Amino acid sequence: MTHPSTTLTELSDALAAAVEKAGASTVLVNARRRIPASGVIWSADGAILTSDHVIERDEEITVVLADGRELAATIAGRDPGSDLAVLRVKADGLVAAERSPQGAARVGNFVLAVGRPSPEGPMASFGVISALGGPWRTFRGTEVEGYIRSDTTFYPGFSGGPLVDAAGRVVGINSSRLGRGAGLTIPVAAAARVADDLLNQGRVRRAYLGISSQPARLPAALSAKLNGQESGLLIVQVEPASPAEAAGLGIGDILVGFGGAPVTDTDSLQAALGAKKVGDPVAVAILRGGEPRDLTVTLGERN
Repeated sequence: MTHPSTTLTELSDALAAAVEKAGASTVLVNARRRIPASGVIWSADGAILTSDHVIERDEEITVVLADGRELAATIAGRDPGSDLAVLRVKADGLVAAERSPQGAARVGNFVLAVGRPSPEGPMASFGVISALGGPWRTFRGTEVEGYIRSDTTFYPGFSGGPLVDAAGRVVGINSSRLGRGAGLTIPVAAAARVADDLLNQGRVRRAYLGISSQPARLPAALSAKLNGQESGLLIVQVEPASPAEAAGLGIGDILVGFGGAPVTDTDSLQAALGAKKVGDPVAVAILRGGEPRDLTVTLGERN
């Protein structure tokens, strides 16, 4: 006996098809002692994108494909700050994941978290996007340009797997580590930029200044010199041989501008710094002895 099609059965079939499509590009990553994790075939030439925290060894890493083939994998690059890593495998017939267009994800969209923590086949959980945000600072202190929060369940072994839309396209890469107990997803556009850096240079080059600072309230007279800006960052330490030292920044200076943007607290500095690249010359504005001064700093690379 056949049953008439309904809106719910059509939706159910569409979601199952989305999992099947995403599952063809979702792999098992065996790189730690406990339960395996998941990964995404990022390109047909053998790049596998996964979570950094699931890579607990440098050798004897294997990847199991949807068709059951088990392949040796090597590390192409890893970035603990964004909890992303890229592995390399050699194989024919790899099916690269289809990526959702940048900006397509919206709060309220249906999504599926897909993983392959065992060779038996893909697993999935269903939910909606509950929040989009960013940029934000991870618990490691790294600036990440965005995040997706959904009410999907990240089952054990889902880290490194994709969050996909109702068409089976990758919306982002899931991580159970970044949210410190609550799973978060790195949006696909942000993940792509990290993956490109890892594939091209084995790491993500992040610019740094080389200071320690604390917020400082500006007296009314100083605030008036800065068009009413009420706070800045008091420099309490300058790292030896850092870009800050080379530029002439000193302990006791108050940093009030960076690259033309006002600096009022640590978050505003990090947001401005995150938009710059290693080697960029950047104009900085400081108060020294109560008087405004302009300096230029050439940004270095954070190790």
